[in-house]
Amino acid sequence: MLHYVFVVSNVRNILPDEARPLNARSLALSALLGTHPPRLPARAFVALADLFEIPSGTMRTALSRMLSNGEVARADTHYELSGPLLERQRAQDAGRRAPRSAWNGQWRTIVTATDQRGVAERRHFRTVMANHRFGELRPDIWMRPANLDGPAADGDWICTTGPLDGIDAATLTNRLWNLDAIDGEARSALRRIDELAASTDWNDERSIPGVFTASATVLRFLRNEPLLPSLLTPSGWPVDELRVRYGEFERTHQALLRSFLRSA
Repeated sequence: MLHYVFVVSNVRNILPDEARPLNARSLALSALLGTHPPRLPARAFVALADLFEIPSGTMRTALSRMLSNGEVARADTHYELSGPLLERQRAQDAGRRAPRSAWNGQWRTIVTATDQRGVAERRHFRTVMANHRFGELRPDIWMRPANLDGPAADGDWICTTGPLDGIDAATLTNRLWNLDAIDGEARSALRRIDELAASTDWNDERSIPGVFTASATVLRFLRNEPLLPSLLTPSGWPVDELRVRYGEFERTHQALLRSFLRSA
């Protein structure tokens, strides 16, 4: 059975009052990023496009371009996610679960070993660091607490794990991430999904676009949130509560989506 958790990939702020209209490519990628396994029939994209007031021809053109760019592959009447976007989906899924490993106080550091890198190499490196939730100390030096696994070894990177020396963990954490901003975004997300849970007609498919966008921005936040050990977060840290409450919100949302896609 397919499990749908849709992600809007081009929403930049957490739960804005007015979300940007989605184009066909963003809607299609969002649908695939949130589907497990990431595979949908062509008719599902057309149905979603119609719901979001995007012409079906525009959606078909977007799918064709995505196929040419290697973002999706086609099998019979279905499209499936491919390439680096599969790693993005794994990073998104990891953000929905609190870290399970205990933290022993050690940190991971990754340094690029190549003096001169092309634009594509730099972009790839930053994408891998972001997907594994490393914080940028300098453009070629990325760090995080060793409570998560690091990326696979690469010949152009030097990876080390060990204790800190010369700076305390709290100071370094605040240098790598803006914890106040993360806290504020999480609380804003909690308020928004509570409002939607109370005000949405869960039997009306016309509710899907608004809930879809709110759900997606929460997932985008959780994909980027650094998954820090509890010893490095302030008291009352709201992110774990957001994961739990979003899970409850999503179950209701998914029931409505599944009903809509079946009818489509």
